[in-house]
Amino acid sequence: MRVPFLTALLAIHPVAAIDASNGTPTTSSAPLVTSLNLTVEDLWNIYIGPVETAAVNTTVEPTPIPSSQLIPPPQLYYPSYLTGAQIPAQGKNDSWSFPKGFWWGVTSASYQVEGAVKADGRGPSIWDAFTHRAMSVADNQTGDVAINQYYTYKEDIQRIAAMGVKAYSFSISWSRIFPFGNGPINEAGLQHYDDVIDTCLEYGVQPQVTLYHWDLPLFLQLSYGGWTSEKIVDDYLAYARVLLTRWGSKVAQWYTFNEPISFCGEYPVPDGYFTTTTTIPAHQQKFWCGHYMLLAAGKTYNLARSLNITAPISVKNNGGYKLPRTNSSADAEAVERAWAFNEGWFADPLFLGDYPARLKNLTSSFLPEFTAAEKSLIQGASDYFAHDAYTAAYYMAPDAGIEGCLADPSNSLYPQCYNSTYTLPASEGGWLIGPASDPNTRWLHKATEWLPAFLHYIQRTWQPANGIVITEFGWTEPFEAYKSKREDILSDPVRSAYYRDYVEAMLIAVAEGVNLVGCLAWSIADNLEWTAGFTVKFGLQYVNLTTQERFYKASFFELANLFKTYIKE
Repeated sequence: MRVPFLTALLAIHPVAAIDASNGTPTTSSAPLVTSLNLTVEDLWNIYIGPVETAAVNTTVEPTPIPSSQLIPPPQLYYPSYLTGAQIPAQGKNDSWSFPKGFWWGVTSASYQVEGAVKADGRGPSIWDAFTHRAMSVADNQTGDVAINQYYTYKEDIQRIAAMGVKAYSFSISWSRIFPFGNGPINEAGLQHYDDVIDTCLEYGVQPQVTLYHWDLPLFLQLSYGGWTSEKIVDDYLAYARVLLTRWGSKVAQWYTFNEPISFCGEYPVPDGYFTTTTTIPAHQQKFWCGHYMLLAAGKTYNLARSLNITAPISVKNNGGYKLPRTNSSADAEAVERAWAFNEGWFADPLFLGDYPARLKNLTSSFLPEFTAAEKSLIQGASDYFAHDAYTAAYYMAPDAGIEGCLADPSNSLYPQCYNSTYTLPASEGGWLIGPASDPNTRWLHKATEWLPAFLHYIQRTWQPANGIVITEFGWTEPFEAYKSKREDILSDPVRSAYYRDYVEAMLIAVAEGVNLVGCLAWSIADNLEWTAGFTVKFGLQYVNLTTQERFYKASFFELANLFKTYIKE
């Protein structure tokens, strides 16, 4: 595959030219450019460099799971010859149950688990550039090999099915399907995901597919600035059409986007590593990204329905529950601003028809107003309120005050103009909102007691007609990456407690009338956690990165047992 590409060679200095009328040199401020014909291999060699490959580079057929690996840990199971254990009662609460049809599953994302980054014609993504060149990633780790799921997916699906998992949510690597993001289609990439989906169905696991989980094809960023350009909408729609047409009858649920707050927050991309293609001011770029993402989500939803695809289609939002740090009116306003600039940024257009007023006060000065037709296209383009809901935090006004911050674009908190913390003020003891996770996930604290209030807030504020889906929740066991004994790694008591308390919090919310449809635990196994690399572990399974062997952690048994106890058959 080869495509033409205009590369900017000089963007600042004047360009010498010849005046045709008299032959004298003139100058112009236009950049010098040249047209290059680039292959996929050229993109890798010029913009990424050498990549690692795994020892296993063909699809692995699953072998029977050793029965010893399916034995739950104490306190869920003891051998019959061991007697006398006394455990405080944790029996079933008969007043709790999940509604009939409720499902649970596990989840992953392509760049974090697949590896095999150059296999079968895949083009580089923006995250290949980030990890190799443009960002500081822990221990210089990359997704080149990750946990090699590109070749071990059959084993992984078999293993989750053996634990009673009902759904597997995974994302498609856009650059495996369109190596340049647009143009030629790579049939080998499609055939790979054909088999991933068919393997899920073979094992009785619902395949749930995310079309976009951050790994933008690099060529689209280089050629026109990715999500800062309106061109992205048509390219995304063309990509979505291929996937929806191919698997519309097989996929149980679709997610058009994962956490737009996060991937739009990657703009502006780091200086010096990507072609400069936009004049949009830095602080505006993420909002333009969100604008085009919403248009793409709306158009994709309508495309799917025009193709007679009836499966649910949703946008995955993210964020934590928001509490005022004090009872002051300023902190109450900080909470409202936090909702507006986080969940509301995308949920309001999708469920209520337009941006929240506090956000629009900023963006109306540079973003175009959605037309009536666009609003109609976007509103309703998420069947569920799909949310990655891990934790909670306290919010407060900036030191300069909200109005002072809004009047000062140089303020580090501008334009959101709120601050957050995980500790109460000293006057209230200075306590954490909940126990801390691994130091490399400072944003994550165990605050499961606030989950019912969080779900009620979502239901009350956005009134999703079809209900709420928790599309990610999980925990990093502190310092797990530094443990060397497998038995120490597999015994993860804090993660087990998080899952137990989280599921019970969901049950409380359901008992109180929240329409909760399903949930997905992050993640299927230890994986590359973006810039934290493998220094933090969210996995329900431990992965030996040398041998690529998988082992169930105690928390997986805890989670599976909870759903077995409380889901109606």
